[in-house]
Amino acid sequence: MPTAVESRWLAGDPRVAVEPDAVRLFCFAHAGGGAAAYRPWRPALAPAVDVRAVVLPGRESRVRELPYYRIEQLLDPLCEALEPHLDRPYAFFGHSLGSILAYEAARRLSTGPGRGPELLIVSGRRAPRLPTDRRSFSDLPDAEFLAAMAELGGTPAEVMGQEQLLNLLLPTLRADFELHESYRTLPGPALRCPVAAYMGAADSEVDRAELLGWHAETTGEFTLRVLPGGHFYLRDAANAVADAVRQDLARARRRPC
Repeated sequence: MPTAVESRWLAGDPRVAVEPDAVRLFCFAHAGGGAAAYRPWRPALAPAVDVRAVVLPGRESRVRELPYYRIEQLLDPLCEALEPHLDRPYAFFGHSLGSILAYEAARRLSTGPGRGPELLIVSGRRAPRLPTDRRSFSDLPDAEFLAAMAELGGTPAEVMGQEQLLNLLLPTLRADFELHESYRTLPGPALRCPVAAYMGAADSEVDRAELLGWHAETTGEFTLRVLPGGHFYLRDAANAVADAVRQDLARARRRPC
């Protein structure tokens, strides 16, 4: 059985029944996000998919823990916590910041002694080796930083309206953006599993060419999907996203070993 240390990294829902051979889908949220972003996915994708949202330090049930500022520091404890849960076929989904976390975890676990992931789905972020001239957020003064968060739309309006709560969350929000903006691809081989890249048609944070760059990160099959909505299309097009995830997981599981 996973220990308490291992389990605090993952959120599930024992009330949602899954099949004994359900693929386990580990989901990573955007900067400042948490497991709550994927709560609707659990019943939507069950019983064939066992959704487990990753809970990073500094938020939700781990709000009293210090957040990470560099992916190099985060990757070892993250993969160590995931390993006891890799006892069945599994895949990764990551949105925005979550894309690079899912990508680096997939690479690390692909080179280990155990089974690698069946599929990596990345969303709303340029490929990891591509440069960008988009604005940075982590070094903005507090007022400008919070205004930028409100403009991006990833933080619920009810949270943005609570000054005390925002002050509590601000260090984690800044840490997430610093982690994202400081990231450079870590050494290691390309993935062998399929990669699917998703984006919203009206996303201002990534364009189609930047998303297509993910095809270079795997020797396996690559799929590109453009769905209705902006950067947070996962909320706007929830049914279409669920259908796409089901289709891509099913296709990945049918591929020859």
